[in-house]
Amino acid sequence: WDRDALHWVIETGNGATFTADVVVSATGPLSDPKTPAIPGLDSFPGKVFHSARWDHDYDLTGKRVAMIGTGASAIQIVPAIQPKAGRLTLFQRTPPWVMPRMDRRISGAERWLHRTLPFTGTARRGLLWGIRELQVSAFTKRPNELGVIESIAKSNMARSIKDPALRAKLTPSYRIGCKRILLSSTYYPALARPNVDVVASGLAEVRGSTVVAADGTETEADAIIFGTGFHVTDMPIAERVVGAEDITLAESWKDGMQALRGASASGFPNWMTIIGPNTGLGNSSMILMIESQLNYMADYLRQLNVLGGRVALDARPSAVGAWNRRVQQRMKRTVWNVGGCDSWYLDANGRNTTVWPGTTAEFRKVTRQVDLAEYEVVRTPKKAAAPAEPTTVKAGAEEVVR
Repeated sequence: WDRDALHWVIETGNGATFTADVVVSATGPLSDPKTPAIPGLDSFPGKVFHSARWDHDYDLTGKRVAMIGTGASAIQIVPAIQPKAGRLTLFQRTPPWVMPRMDRRISGAERWLHRTLPFTGTARRGLLWGIRELQVSAFTKRPNELGVIESIAKSNMARSIKDPALRAKLTPSYRIGCKRILLSSTYYPALARPNVDVVASGLAEVRGSTVVAADGTETEADAIIFGTGFHVTDMPIAERVVGAEDITLAESWKDGMQALRGASASGFPNWMTIIGPNTGLGNSSMILMIESQLNYMADYLRQLNVLGGRVALDARPSAVGAWNRRVQQRMKRTVWNVGGCDSWYLDANGRNTTVWPGTTAEFRKVTRQVDLAEYEVVRTPKKAAAPAEPTTVKAGAEEVVR
């Protein structure tokens, strides 16, 4: 941020430089892969890659594959590679809750109905949205009500996992919803196949081609695939944004991410983020949240236009603090905080800086327009007028300099 010119200076990887009145960061929190520092990983002679950096040239057919992690990536990867892998070993630090994926083809009759009577399609979307909104209170206020959902997930497991020992490994010990609820009807059937092993422990060490779990289990592998998530609460983009006080966004957020209405960080004028702190969801569509943030951004730009001239808006520290305290207060009784798990929703300090503790309708309401009282209006300092040249006049026999 150039505080004198009131604009952003942007340097690109190829050396080009641009300036911008407003910068919008839309890099997304699920974009920079997180690979754990595993002792001995550099010595592994086989192939190693993260699910988000898939090596499509590497053929897994007949290979001994170690899959690390059991999140949303793993439940998609395992069923896809199990039929071709010679041996697939899943390293599971924490088992996920997996609900059946209610997926089917939309029938020809349904398509005809929605095409002929468009309001029926709108009503269908409204119904699906409404059901999701009604579920929010269980996640945010009454986690104990989620036991019914757990029974559905357990039934989903029981249909495919007949081995009691394996079922015990795959049964979570925390409240459903504390970690991201996963949807799959193929994950459990894949784990039950004879060429799949489940190690109920995380990866601890690599010794050559031997992959060692924290519980001491050793497995030979030709390939290691990490499905270990992303830098969500410590986004690398924050290290590249330097604000008005010559500190990075990462330094400003060293005690935890926080942004006014999930969009504006104090000390970073005319900078906004999409899917910022506490705007994530665990039960509905992120498109609704993104649209709300775009509405807020559009009004932000309108406000700058109305103010006119070279101007910037900087979120007041008091406003950011008040917003964050309200969010964190509401977070205390949510399933994400009291459900008994350690998830990627929580930062290094144990604070939930990721999820929105309310409905999408509520978020849309609070981001409908910018409240200028929450911002400091910054303008280019006016230049002082240049001093007039001294003039000399004669007063009798003396010269006086004025």
